[in-house]
Amino acid sequence: FTVTSSSAVSAHTVASVIVAVVEGRGLARGEVGMASIDLKNPEVILSQFADSTTYAKVITKLKILTPLEIIMSNTACDAGNTTTLFSLITEHFKNVTFTTVQRKYFSETKGLEYIEQLCASEFSTIFMEVQSKYYCLAAAAALLKYVEFIQNSVYAPKSLKVRFQGSEKTAMIDSSSAQNLELVINNRDSRNGHTLFGVLNYTKTPGGSRRLRSNILEPLVDAETINMRLDCVQELLQDEALFFGLQAVISKFLDTEQLLSVLVQIPKQDTVKTAESKITNLIYLKHTLELVEPLKAALRSCNTPLLKAYYNSLEDTRFGIILEKITTVINDDTRYTKGCLSMRTQKCYAVKPNINEFLDIARRTYTEIVDDIAGMITQLAEKYNLPMKTSFSSARGFFIQMNVDCSTLPNGQLPSEFTKITKMKNTYSFTSADLIKMNERCQESLREIYHMTYLIVCKLLNEIYEHIHCLYKLSDIVSMLDMLLSFAHACTLSDYVRPEFTDTLAIKQGWHPILEKIAMEKPVSNNTYLTEGNNFVIITGPNMSGKSTYLKQIALCQIMAQIGSYVPAEYCSFRIAEQIFTRIGMDDDIETNASTFMKEMKEITYIIQNANDKSLIIIDELGRGTSAEEGIGICYAACEYLLNLKAFTLFATHFLELCHIDALYPNVENYHFEVQHVRSSAGNKEKIAYTYTLSKGYTEEKNYGLKAAEVSSLPSSIILDAKEITNRIAEQILHRQKSTPEMMKERAVYHLAMRLVQTARNSRLDPDSLRIYLKGLKKKYEASCPAPGQNDEQ
Repeated sequence: FTVTSSSAVSAHTVASVIVAVVEGRGLARGEVGMASIDLKNPEVILSQFADSTTYAKVITKLKILTPLEIIMSNTACDAGNTTTLFSLITEHFKNVTFTTVQRKYFSETKGLEYIEQLCASEFSTIFMEVQSKYYCLAAAAALLKYVEFIQNSVYAPKSLKVRFQGSEKTAMIDSSSAQNLELVINNRDSRNGHTLFGVLNYTKTPGGSRRLRSNILEPLVDAETINMRLDCVQELLQDEALFFGLQAVISKFLDTEQLLSVLVQIPKQDTVKTAESKITNLIYLKHTLELVEPLKAALRSCNTPLLKAYYNSLEDTRFGIILEKITTVINDDTRYTKGCLSMRTQKCYAVKPNINEFLDIARRTYTEIVDDIAGMITQLAEKYNLPMKTSFSSARGFFIQMNVDCSTLPNGQLPSEFTKITKMKNTYSFTSADLIKMNERCQESLREIYHMTYLIVCKLLNEIYEHIHCLYKLSDIVSMLDMLLSFAHACTLSDYVRPEFTDTLAIKQGWHPILEKIAMEKPVSNNTYLTEGNNFVIITGPNMSGKSTYLKQIALCQIMAQIGSYVPAEYCSFRIAEQIFTRIGMDDDIETNASTFMKEMKEITYIIQNANDKSLIIIDELGRGTSAEEGIGICYAACEYLLNLKAFTLFATHFLELCHIDALYPNVENYHFEVQHVRSSAGNKEKIAYTYTLSKGYTEEKNYGLKAAEVSSLPSSIILDAKEITNRIAEQILHRQKSTPEMMKERAVYHLAMRLVQTARNSRLDPDSLRIYLKGLKKKYEASCPAPGQNDEQ
């Protein structure tokens, strides 16, 4: 159980979270309590919330935690009457270990006791928050009992960070949307870095990369916090010295959270292994605390409030106190090094001389043995006249190595006293009976050294525990700075821009961040504009013209803005979304026996049940899995429902009939992706050139499905038949709705009113410019009103 160095940034992919879930019974069904702890990070997160019958919140929260194990009470999973929640969780998390614990362990009084006992005094405000939240307390009791049981250790009193996390402070992105948008996992290849996480992840520490991941899955909804982050990123971009100074210090940090989690656990039995790991951890702790001063120095000249706050947090005297206590016992030059032998030496000589005379004697013995080993090998080398040298590995201890061509050896054999011979190319590794004995003596004296060092270390740790909370602050600051540096780094590689937050979604020339990474060049950029008055956009265009990419790009930009990153665009303003829904993709799910159509219906039902006025909804094709008339009917009805919300909705469709909904509803806008027809030089063949550019109005393309089919290798006779049949059907349907003058007038009035409201709210123009702008609006209004001569009082 050791702390990995920051090179192992892929560490966040290994699950290490244990979650306990409990649900109210009877009338309280739907009230869910959760408690989770990461075995690598000693922070207990409690949450309790009311959930719908589909338990979307629970599933989403669990997907974000990616648990190693889920604990539930045995009453929830009795054969014969399992609860809906239990069956849903088991269905969604097929590869996760399930453990059932007797209901009696889910006790809220025990939970509160545990928290009073273990919660560090800094975080004691949690009592106020959770006193009446019985379910999360019950979950906490079962969780902590279970973790102490499997880890065979207890947590040191007053050493854990406990926090309550409602579901208000962050935007909700359900798990299928996170999958559709490829936020943290690429859908084609899970090892591939083409995800939003991959685009933004230039973090240097495991804690930073974990923090980035959880932010992407749960973006912020508070504009003030987001802007504070953006101010930091801006300062990091403008001040190169600050950026490189900070990055240099941050990259030296190890996994602080994991370090903490090992420090606060007190093993129930002392073994050589626990002794060794505690000593290692103390060295890591010293290494970490020695970085506090350089970190402060790097932050000294910063100006933004958040960075200043971090600087002030580092002024905490406890860092100095702990370091001082450590240096009274531990040598100044003891530090984290790479390589097992050098680390072993560091551990041996960690404690200063003259603290424990038995320890000093044991160390002298150890040094003598190591010198003897070296001397013995030198003698053997001279005796046989072979280039032997001493080597060390943690598995074998000391052994002999030599580089030699086997033809130079007598009879191509090593002398008979050498055993355990392995050969790699021309390198021989071997040992001898005497060397094995020496190694055993060496190990014996090491054990003594570790044991005595461990007793001193434990005494030291007991004095440190009361100050340990400042390390939670430190690990928080490090992971946050790491993430902000990562955002700034991503900006320098591409022309991102700082987002603004208003009541409008306006992106000027935005592009898809992941596509840019895949293509290695900037993709075609497009504009986006949605306001309260125009909050529903329908997008049409042939297959492969860029609709899906455009829709995903808007959702990704929205998420990037809400985590405090810059955004791939020339200018952008966002309305903060409290939920982001997507319905994308055409796939059936054999496992849950859902055809394409049923899956679509499930997804759209979920959106309609959960969407509110502050949502961003992205629907790419709906009603495809059934006959055209029914598909159009379902689409139309769903659109009419979503139209009445103030949510921002973007809807891509192949049903051109849907475009005429704008005649009835003035808040609908039609856009389409343009394609050009190019005659090939060979004459009669027409080719389609995709421009990937969005334009107003709906697509003029007719029968583009047939054109796509022509390019594929369908036999020409089939395509000719298809064209004829299509034309006949089209003639029968072509009784399209036309807009009447009254409708056009209503629409013009609506648009004018919307523009005026928006100007009153957001305008920063001076009186003269405002006058010109309003005159322009009037002209536009008059132009879009039908029937000349009907001058209105407007």
